[in-house]
Amino acid sequence: MRLRWPRRVAAQVLVVQLVITTGVMVLATGLFLAPLGSELDDAATLRALAIAQTTAADPDIARGLTSTSPSPTGPVQTEAERVRRATRALYVVVMDTHGVRWSHTTSGEIGRHVSTDPSAALSGREIRQIDKGTLGRSARAKVPLYGSDGRIIGAVSVGIAYDSVRQRLIDTIPGLLLCAGAALGAGALAAVAVSRRLRRITHGVAFADISALLDEREAMLHGVREGVVAFDRDGRIRLANDEAVRLLGLDADATGRPLDEVLAPGRTTDVLAGRVDGTDLLAVSGSRVLVANRMPTRDGGAVVTLRDRTELELLGRELDSTQGLLDALRAQDHEHANRLHTVLGLLELGRHERAVEFVAGVASAHRASAEQIAERVGDPLVSALLVGKTAIAAERGVSLRISPATLLPHRVVDPRDLVTVLGNLIDNALDAVAERRLTEPPAEPSGVPSSERSAEPFVEVELRAEKTTAVIRVSDTGPGVPPEMRERVFAEGWSTKRPAPPPPSADPSDPAPIAFRRRRGIGLALVRRLSERYGGMARVTARAGGGAVFTVVLPEALAPDDLAGDGPARQLTSAGESR
Repeated sequence: MRLRWPRRVAAQVLVVQLVITTGVMVLATGLFLAPLGSELDDAATLRALAIAQTTAADPDIARGLTSTSPSPTGPVQTEAERVRRATRALYVVVMDTHGVRWSHTTSGEIGRHVSTDPSAALSGREIRQIDKGTLGRSARAKVPLYGSDGRIIGAVSVGIAYDSVRQRLIDTIPGLLLCAGAALGAGALAAVAVSRRLRRITHGVAFADISALLDEREAMLHGVREGVVAFDRDGRIRLANDEAVRLLGLDADATGRPLDEVLAPGRTTDVLAGRVDGTDLLAVSGSRVLVANRMPTRDGGAVVTLRDRTELELLGRELDSTQGLLDALRAQDHEHANRLHTVLGLLELGRHERAVEFVAGVASAHRASAEQIAERVGDPLVSALLVGKTAIAAERGVSLRISPATLLPHRVVDPRDLVTVLGNLIDNALDAVAERRLTEPPAEPSGVPSSERSAEPFVEVELRAEKTTAVIRVSDTGPGVPPEMRERVFAEGWSTKRPAPPPPSADPSDPAPIAFRRRRGIGLALVRRLSERYGGMARVTARAGGGAVFTVVLPEALAPDDLAGDGPARQLTSAGESR
C-alpha cells in the first residue's frame, strides 16, 4: 500500500511534528547512552585503581614480597585474597620486578609470569585500561609497589569484571526508554493539539491553496480602486494597499507604525481609528473627499475601506450649480417676457421714446453689474462665478453684493482653488440667508446703527490682494454661527442643514436616488483644507447687525506683480482672445 503525503496543512504539520519528535528522542537517547558507557568504564577503572593503590600501600604485602617466596598459602596470597573478597574485585595480583605472580584468584597461576606487559607499572607509572587477560575482559589498574626503602619492588594489578559494567549500562536502558517514550507521547499529544488548532485556523486548506489565496489577495488588494487599510489590535497599520497609500498620502514606511504617527489629528484619523461610529462616514484627505467604512476583525484589529468620492462630490456641486443656473435662466426668461410685454405696450400706445429709454435702462443696468465685477476682479473664472452667483441669488430673493473694497487685479496662480473656496462660501451664505428668510420674519436688530440695517437679506463678497496673498471675506445676514460651533462648522460631515428629501416620484426601494444625493458637511471642510494647504487659515466670526462673516486667507495664491501684466485689462483681453 502506497503512502501519500497529506495535502491539508494541519495533517502535514502533525506528521512533521511527529517525525521531528521521534527523531529528537532517538537522537537524545543515543547521545545519552554513548557517554554513559564511557562514564561507566571510567568509573570502573577508577575503582580498580583505588583498590590497587590501597593494596600497594599495605606494608604486610611489601614485607611478604621481600621475605618469602611465592606460595598459595603465603602471606602475600592471603592478604591479596582478603582484599579481593572485601572489594568484590575480579582479581588482585601482586607481582615482583620480574613479572612473576605472588597472588592470583587461581592458585595454580602463582609463580608464573603475568599475561600482560607489566613494564609500565614497574617503571613507576599508574595504568588504567580495559583489557583482556586470563580471566577474560576486565577493567583493570596497575600501580607500582614500593619497599620500605622507597625502591620499586613489584607491582599490584587489580581487575573488575567488565560484564558487571556492561550490565549496569544495560540496566539503565529500560528506564531511559520509558522516559523517552513518555516524552514522545507528550510531544505527540502536543502535536495533535497544535494540528487541531491549526486546522481550525486555516479552515482545513492545503499549502497550495494558501499560496493561491495569498496571490489572489495581493492581486485583489492592489488591483481594486478602493483603499484598504488593516490595523492590528494595538492600532498599528498592518496593511495598506496602493489606493489607500494614494488617497491618504501615506509614506512608504507606514506599515507597522501607529495611525496617529502617520496621519495628522483630525476627523480622518478619528474615522480610521474607530473613534467615530457609523457607516459611510465622510472624511477629507487633502483635497479628496473619502467615504470610509470600518469593520472589526476577530483578533481585535479592524479593516477600513475607503472610496474616493471627490469626483462624485464635484459632480453633485456642478449639478447644483447647473440647477441654480437653470432657475436663474427661468427667472430671467420670465423677467424678459415681462419686459417685452412692457415694450410692446409702450409701442402700441405710441410712446416710442419711453420704450427706447426703458430698453436702454435695462441693458445698461445689466451691463453695469457685469462690468463692475470684471473691473474689480481680473481673473475670468472668478468674475464669471460672481456674475453667475448674482443671478442665482436674485432668483432666491437674496441680493449678492460686491464690497467696495474688492480689488483683485493680480493673476491667480490656480483659479480652480479660488473658485472652490469662493463658491462654497457663497453657497453656504445663500443657504443660510434663504433659510432664515423662510423661517423668520424680518426684524430690526436692536442696538444696531441704522446705516448697518438692511431692508432685504443680502450676501456681501470681498476679494482683496495683499501682495501675493488673496483674502476672501463673505458675510451674510443669516442666523450666524454660535461661538461654540465656530470650529465645528469646518469639520468633515458636520452640518446644520437638513438633508434634502428624495424627489416625490422616486421609488423608496430604488437606491439610485439616494446614492446620488449629495451629502452635507463637505464644503467648509474643503475650504479649510485648501487654506491650510496654502499655509493660510479659515475662520468665521459674527457680523455686526446679525449674521456671519467667513474669512479665508490664501498666501501665495496670487502671482507677483512682475507676472501680473497690466492687471484686469490684460486678463480680460487675454480671455477674449482665447475665445
